[in-house]
Amino acid sequence: MAMTKTSDLAGGDQLVERLFGATLGALELFSVYLGWRLDLYSALAGGVALTSEELAEQRGIDRRYAQEWLEQQAAAGFVTVEGDDPWRFAVRKDHVDVLCDPESLSYVAPFAPMLAGIAGVLPELVDAYRTGAGVPYPRYGADFRDGQGAINRPTYHHQMTDWVGALPDVAERLRGQGGRIVDLGCGQGWSTIALARAFPDAEVVGVDDDAASIADAGRNVAAAQVTVRLQGSDAAAIGESADLVCIFEALHDMARPVEVLAAARRMLSPGGAVLLVDERVGDAFHAPADEVERMMYGWSVLHCLPASRVEPGSAALGTVLRRPVVEDLATEAGFARCTVLAVDHDFFRFYRLDP
Repeated sequence: MAMTKTSDLAGGDQLVERLFGATLGALELFSVYLGWRLDLYSALAGGVALTSEELAEQRGIDRRYAQEWLEQQAAAGFVTVEGDDPWRFAVRKDHVDVLCDPESLSYVAPFAPMLAGIAGVLPELVDAYRTGAGVPYPRYGADFRDGQGAINRPTYHHQMTDWVGALPDVAERLRGQGGRIVDLGCGQGWSTIALARAFPDAEVVGVDDDAASIADAGRNVAAAQVTVRLQGSDAAAIGESADLVCIFEALHDMARPVEVLAAARRMLSPGGAVLLVDERVGDAFHAPADEVERMMYGWSVLHCLPASRVEPGSAALGTVLRRPVVEDLATEAGFARCTVLAVDHDFFRFYRLDP
């Protein structure tokens, strides 16, 4: 009995430390949110260390808040501090990509606005858990939308050519003959922009049923100076023909995934295929899980599952979309083959669906 009690206490102590660390991490991530939303990091990465007064003047914020935030950022090790009072602060050189560069693969600052968006709907999540209802995606607001778009932007920018290249016959056709690509669930358009850059001779169509996301995508497309067509409509109702249909990290959010996949299959020209990218999780539930799976469950219980349950009769897939489930969905939608592609990624698994 004594041995069991000691073991339990040791486990409890470990959990105390873990939750303390999680609290510290959450507080620091919300401080990153302030720096991200107020555009403070770019000022501190400009090559000249700034005082709190200079930062406040440059970014139009209160000097006392600027001082406390800068001291907290230095205490956390995110920025450097030099000199005597008044101190001067700058983003550490090895932190610039992480905090400031929206196209760097190290850019993870957008996790902060994603969590801020979730924090804004926590009372609604409590009610949803009691009633079985959903929490509409727009309720998570611009913070979650901007964070979600920004966190995936770098991997689309750097790796899209390789992803589509894993379907060599389709990629060759798009390069040689142009053709059409339909990007279902395009969000703020970063995947659509990456597709247009990778295949400039193809017509690229971005589709999303969230009006705010399509509006964001329009602005991003204009700034990127690429030619794409954006369509705000239900993915299951699209009547386009396409050589390639892409669904990037969106199927698990869809209330009617089989209908969407069936619509994608009907779009395909002869020889065309669907490129489906979703979460890289285990083929079966296991616990305790690795950090990737823990993260996916975190997004699921706080966002993806509640957002997908708004529609009556939702499939309620959740973020942890396992390979056997994808294969079953593809079969039900009428696809003849569902092939896992040899694309290496820390968070995503890649599927080719052939009719």
